[in-house]
Amino acid sequence: MTADIDIARRGILLIVSSPSGAGKTTLTRLLLEKEEKVSLSISVTTRPRRTSEIEGVHYKFVSKRQFELMRDGGELLEWAEVHGNFYGTPREPVEAALAAGRDVLFDIDWQGTQQLYKSMREDVLSVFVLPPTAAELKFRLERRAEDTPEVIARRLKNAAEEIPHWQEYDYVLVNRDLEESFTRLRGILTAERLKRVRKDDIQEFVDNLLSDLKTLTP
Repeated sequence: MTADIDIARRGILLIVSSPSGAGKTTLTRLLLEKEEKVSLSISVTTRPRRTSEIEGVHYKFVSKRQFELMRDGGELLEWAEVHGNFYGTPREPVEAALAAGRDVLFDIDWQGTQQLYKSMREDVLSVFVLPPTAAELKFRLERRAEDTPEVIARRLKNAAEEIPHWQEYDYVLVNRDLEESFTRLRGILTAERLKRVRKDDIQEFVDNLLSDLKTLTP
């Protein structure tokens, strides 16, 4: 009787970056809801928690001193300073997930992306999300109603510095329509999963397939 064989693969380190307000958070939330084999990398940050955020779900909120100890102790895969606050990715849970064949989603900026390129480029799939217009970006930031006018102005200024880094990413999405952008993001992930199944894993599958065929041949 032929056994049902799963083809093993190493997980993908999926980075989704964008200027604040371009739709990255909504797209990644949808991906986590629809894709069972994708888990979110929970970053540590020194930024104050927003009222809509949950400790250990959106971020792990730490003091600047705690962050420095993690960084200097080699416990972070990447770290960056964004909008005056520090963000970083704990190393151990990410490496364990990839080894188990799970994809790990990263919601980080271009600085963190560059660090992950240096340490884990073969595992990385990167996507940059752009807003359709500057006016729409400003509207989305204001509609969120979580930041002061001064913070919004700083985020728009930072967007002008972040957007040119789109060329450093594997894929780029212009988020005009959320549903269409999500369909494209999910399609990118599916295609990359198929590309990244290792040849030795395919060989094992084929060897078992041929062995089973021999048992069916008179």
